Amino acid sequence: MNMIEIERKFLIVSDKYKEQAYKKTRIVQGFLNTQKERTVRVRIKGKEAYITIKGISNKEGTSRFEWEKKIAVEEAE
Repeated sequence: MNMIEIERKFLIVSDKYKEQAYKKTRIVQGFLNTQKERTVRVRIKGKEAYITIKGISNKEGTSRFEWEKKIAVEEAE
């Protein structure tokens, strides 16, 4: 799936949000390539796995091209 990733950053000033947390998911990931022009990542999130390629960020650092594909967990491992 091709998309544009938009970066959002927030400053959290308290732990109050934890009262609203109702679910957690284990995420395991590794990077196959981290050159400036692209980042290649494999991620296992719960019972699903993905390979993701991210391009270089725009000048402001707020967005970049992203391609992601679901893969078998066995492949990701």
